[in-house]
Amino acid sequence: MVRKIIIIFLFSTLFLRAQEVQDRNIYENNCLSCHQFSSLKLDKIFFSYLIKYSSELSVKAALIDFLKNPNLQTSVMSEDELRRLGLKTKTNLDDEKLKEAIDIYWELYDVSNRLW
Repeated sequence: MVRKIIIIFLFSTLFLRAQEVQDRNIYENNCLSCHQFSSLKLDKIFFSYLIKYSSELSVKAALIDFLKNPNLQTSVMSEDELRRLGLKTKTNLDDEKLKEAIDIYWELYDVSNRLW
């Protein structure tokens, strides 16, 4: 009986870990894969959104809106950056995966988590 419980526990732990890795891959494959080689780093973008929109909900909503429909009016990039790099193309992620990627992005760069 104890053996069965241990096996179930191990499998559930492995499953949860695999899900966490898969979730992280959504962010890494769809965001980090381009931005790690770009001069426009994700931390700079994060702080630009944070300055403009201030709250977690507002930042996430603005990111979703921009990534689903990129345009000059909602971009936080400077004119120089836009001229040099151009405007991002529309995301191909569905709403659920886009929200997951943005949640991971928020967790990675949110400074309030590091203040306590």
